[in-house]
Amino acid sequence: MKIYTLHSKQILPISIDEAWHFLSCPTNLKKITPVYMGFDIVSGADRPMFPGQIIQYIVKPVLGIPTKWVTEITHVQDKTYFVDEQRFGPYSLWHHKHFLKEIPGGVEMEDVVDYKIPFGILGQIIHPILVKPKLDEIFEFRRKKLIELFGEYKESSI
Repeated sequence: MKIYTLHSKQILPISIDEAWHFLSCPTNLKKITPVYMGFDIVSGADRPMFPGQIIQYIVKPVLGIPTKWVTEITHVQDKTYFVDEQRFGPYSLWHHKHFLKEIPGGVEMEDVVDYKIPFGILGQIIHPILVKPKLDEIFEFRRKKLIELFGEYKESSI
């Protein structure tokens, strides 16, 4: 059983309050997901994030084929981190940790995704060809979209 990890960090020039307000609102996920993914929330995003929250989505990650994805918000620590886990969907395992840390002039946002591809050895073969490049592309789109929405962090020299 092969478990993969995707790790991403980005610094945004906004307050911890603004970052938390945006990133912990499930409806904002559509804003930072590529349009071609056909991302639509079906249910569960009608209130602020809380542990135990079930959110249902439809995504079209491959060839425009609609796929149901159900996640549960399992952990929430206000303005610090939250975790979403897939309960039903395209992965055998999807455990996504979102961390926020206030730094001078902004917020460091860190994502750690542990995931497993179904289909055994076939899944391991298609991972570097299809899955990993697609995940990298989605996270790069998100990075650029967050810069577009909030600006680019510039380290100030002291």
